[in-house]
Amino acid sequence: MSKAITFTAMHFSIAFAVAWALTGDIWVGGLVAIVEPAVNSVAYVFHEKFWRWHNKRRDSRCTQRLDPSFSAV
Repeated sequence: MSKAITFTAMHFSIAFAVAWALTGDIWVGGLVAIVEPAVNSVAYVFHEKFWRWHNKRRDSRCTQRLDPSFSAV
């Protein structure tokens, strides 16, 4: 759990520092540090759903090829 907490703190700190350095505005840095990880968390859920779908599709094609009753013609 402490690894996740330290990684999260590092992520927020880097997002804040980069946004602040690019804009020169501490408020923009703070907003980016909050919004960016939240958006990435939502994107991660969809990324995982895509890969589950992709792997399921790939596995079903592999199973069909191994099935002796399967005809590719």
